[in-house]
Amino acid sequence: MIKKNKYLEPIYRLILGFFLFFLITSCGIYQKSDARKVSPNPQKRVQSNMEQGKGFRIKDFGKGRGSGNFQFASSNEMWRATLDVLDFAPLGNVDYSGGLIITDWFNDATEPRNSLKITVRFLTNEIRADGLEIIMHKKICKQNLECSIKQHKSKTSNEIKLAILKRATKISKMDQDKYLEENGKVRINDNPKF
Repeated sequence: MIKKNKYLEPIYRLILGFFLFFLITSCGIYQKSDARKVSPNPQKRVQSNMEQGKGFRIKDFGKGRGSGNFQFASSNEMWRATLDVLDFAPLGNVDYSGGLIITDWFNDATEPRNSLKITVRFLTNEIRADGLEIIMHKKICKQNLECSIKQHKSKTSNEIKLAILKRATKISKMDQDKYLEENGKVRINDNPKF
């Protein structure tokens, strides 16, 4: 017969408790929250967590929804606007999940030896000026086809960013109007001009 030590079991439980506490807090499962930013209404908290992809519901488990909340390219205004604005350039790499669009090298007829490449990095899905980054590279080739590539800083990257933001805003407004029209609602102008 094995004799149990009455002091070992509480020590094992204490060690296990510390280990689980450390595991939960170090893996990011438990995060402190600001009470001013969290709704006291549990239904609103659940809805907010579901919209942010932080949880799941048992009834949605078999629907193939996955663990996150993904916006697909057809519903993301910034993505659609960028593709519209960059339609003049051939695309080299388009990665929606990574938030990256890279054009292939292109040039115009006036400077056949100089080529440009545009990289658009999406930092957020929101329509904001700091939500995307435009990086341009310029390839300059000499007569004997020796080429050098440098990052090209010019007004053009800001103009492209502005064009994308304007187009995204128009797409967003069109989508909202279409939604309201489909649901029999009317947009009320918030800033009427007299």
